[in-house]
Amino acid sequence: MSKANKIVLRIQSADGTKRIETEQTVPTKGLYELVKAACGFDHYDFALYRERNYTKEIVSSGSQEVKDIGLKHGDIVYLRLVEGPSTSKAAERSASVNSLASSHSSSLSSATLSREATPSTSSKPSTSAAAELAILEDAVDLELYKQDGRIKRNRDAKLCRHNSNGCCVHCSPLEPWDENYLKEQKIKHFSFHSYLKKLTSGAARGKFVALEDLNCKIKSGCRDHPPWPKGICSKCQPSAITLNRQPYRHVDNVMFENTGIVERFLNYWRTSGHQRIGFLFGKYELHPDVPLGIRARVAAIYEPPQESNRDSIRLLDDPHDADVDELARLLGLQRVGWIFTDLLSENLASGTVKHVRNIKTHFLTAQECILAGHLQNKYPNRCKDSSNGYFGSKFVTVCVTGDEKKQVHMEGYAVSAQCMALVRDNCLIPTKDAPELGYIRESSDKQYVPDVYYKVGEI
Repeated sequence: MSKANKIVLRIQSADGTKRIETEQTVPTKGLYELVKAACGFDHYDFALYRERNYTKEIVSSGSQEVKDIGLKHGDIVYLRLVEGPSTSKAAERSASVNSLASSHSSSLSSATLSREATPSTSSKPSTSAAAELAILEDAVDLELYKQDGRIKRNRDAKLCRHNSNGCCVHCSPLEPWDENYLKEQKIKHFSFHSYLKKLTSGAARGKFVALEDLNCKIKSGCRDHPPWPKGICSKCQPSAITLNRQPYRHVDNVMFENTGIVERFLNYWRTSGHQRIGFLFGKYELHPDVPLGIRARVAAIYEPPQESNRDSIRLLDDPHDADVDELARLLGLQRVGWIFTDLLSENLASGTVKHVRNIKTHFLTAQECILAGHLQNKYPNRCKDSSNGYFGSKFVTVCVTGDEKKQVHMEGYAVSAQCMALVRDNCLIPTKDAPELGYIRESSDKQYVPDVYYKVGEI
């Protein structure tokens, strides 16, 4: 290379001025590397600018050369340190859920809830913290850990050739995740503890099992390149997501202790015609109809301050929220879910309601799924097999709406761990014109959003 192509640039920063020698054909990415070496940095947490007021930023690129941005011999380049992306800032963990409205039916709208700080998905507990997790887990989980969950079968009179004390393949106990048994009993999802038993079965006995929450954000601390949006690599980039059906569920059934609980909750809609929302307080217990199943037993419904009409609900700030939780704790109860109404009268004389939620429209709107994911992140499930002590959530969603016979009917739901991660990392937003569809944010200078794929099955 001839000396005519070489130029000297002055790098001015808060620590003084450095000089570097480069060539006009060097890409701007190489310019960043030269500045890093000249300043003695071990990271790329800085940006270069053409102007003193830090405008006209020089973007690190492998295709754009020094001569393309107009740098000449003796020019001054201004350096300023910048902060890399963070995955655990409290500001990024706050969420507002607004405009819960449905174009086909009445639903929640303009609900705003401030998210409490949830445990970081990247932090690992110490040995003492890991030992404490066994005590902090719910009592129903500790009870289920002691059970093997095997499904006992009686001796088959036609196929079994042994006496009453023997056992064969036709009458031996089944595993709690046996697909044929679950299909015969019309159980769509096996329980979470059955899922844990399946992971810990086999020769390894779960030695390498580790439950990890999905992460949709760039990993912080990567020093191989400038921070996003100036650079990204395979080590810090979150993996693409393929939406799949979750095979297990944390809660298998929701039961109310008596009908009066629900009747008092519905009286508001009966008298005003306006929708209502409430939080479910109760406890978790064993569910005998599902192997290693869990049932949420509801003892009370707390209706927070809210403004509502025929088509929407707006939650207000609740000054008694902490007092309600403390009172519930003293009574041996906890928040197990939330409930909302979506009821439209069809015939007041006969007491029928419209059937608006079905397979042709939707069962839950995208905004309701986002709010459910927000609440599930707010009330995570304690789990000793997770590196940070939390995995999934037992927080349930109950929708009161009309069924096929146009009668008041309740349905229970819970969003998957994938939905919880997308909501937690602010990747999923609702659509305006189609309440049943959600939208994945586009990547921007402030946030990188991984690709999200889904499979379309045959109807």
